[in-house]
Amino acid sequence: MIKLIFDTNFLFLPARFHIDVLAECAALLGERVDPLLISQVRLELDRMASGRSVKRGMEASLASEYAKRLRFVTVESGPKEGTDDVISRLAAEWRCVVATNDSELKKRLRDISVPVIYLRERSRLELIGGRK
Repeated sequence: MIKLIFDTNFLFLPARFHIDVLAECAALLGERVDPLLISQVRLELDRMASGRSVKRGMEASLASEYAKRLRFVTVESGPKEGTDDVISRLAAEWRCVVATNDSELKKRLRDISVPVIYLRERSRLELIGGRK
């Protein structure tokens, strides 16, 4: 079983593009996945859902609903450690795959040899970096 950390933006894909990202990730990896929702991502979703933007709030609420399918993991972070920092650190420590569409985070993860799943051409998921 492969551990798979989901970034906040990746959880918006099911509502935006009608993609079951959990099933698609498992198919792409060719193995069962242990889908992880870290506490920092959960917090970002909660902030967005209660924010001023109605559209963004609705999308975040749908993403939160989808996130209930993932295994929640409480993670400690340092005083100056943001969500991307935590994801990068955990992915390297736990030797897992990360699902994100954030270009900066993708580059950062690739620089430390962490496999990344991302949306390509608004219709399909792609894996870069292979599996460890």
